[in-house]
Amino acid sequence: MKPSAVAKQVPRLSPGVRAKAARIQVALDRLYPTVPIPLDHTDPFTLLVAVALSAQTTDKKVNQITPRLFEVAGTPAGMAALGSDAIRELIREVGLAPTKARNLEAMARRLLTDFGGEVPRSFEALESLPGVGHKTASVVMSQAFGVPAFPVDTHIHRLATRWGLTDGSSVETTERDLKRLFPESSWNLLHLQIIFFGREYCPARGHNPAVCPICSFAARPEGESRSRARQRGSRPPKRPTAPEGS
Repeated sequence: MKPSAVAKQVPRLSPGVRAKAARIQVALDRLYPTVPIPLDHTDPFTLLVAVALSAQTTDKKVNQITPRLFEVAGTPAGMAALGSDAIRELIREVGLAPTKARNLEAMARRLLTDFGGEVPRSFEALESLPGVGHKTASVVMSQAFGVPAFPVDTHIHRLATRWGLTDGSSVETTERDLKRLFPESSWNLLHLQIIFFGREYCPARGHNPAVCPICSFAARPEGESRSRARQRGSRPPKRPTAPEGS
């Protein structure tokens, strides 16, 4: 398929959607001028491990179990030497602990054999590691190395869809649309701002959009289709949106 044919398949973002995105960014900058990285870590390796552990587990729980893990396995050499059985015992409170333990040992060994014991600084290399997908690689590239990336987690996917910035068909589509809407220089901060906003102001259920600092002007009208949401852009809702799942 010719490149031009592929490009035509990407829907055009309307001026209304772009204006709404700019207004959302202003609101987030006002609420969260600075945002801490929610996962406790001391270097790229401990961040990589923490992000890998956070799948289907809250950041709070990860931060509770990583101090003991990092005390004995805070380096690739230490993690590889610890072995998956001992790792599993230390992380047993997180979701998918057996699989994550095996991946952490295998990842550490790969870092030692293929990368000199260092966390690689490229998406391709990171995503080649056991248990490391695109979202995890994006977090490490953005927060450990300062490379522009837009990791899309449950909060970001849910809110971007609720606000009509994307059609919500997949996290890949959401990432693509957000990167088109916001300046590259803002991506690393913005994805953290949206996460914190979702936790503090915009829950998946029991949410009142009328009093939300962003949903009050950005949320899609109830019942509006995803395709129509993209076309209408910043048109204000006729009534509050219904609570959505994450």
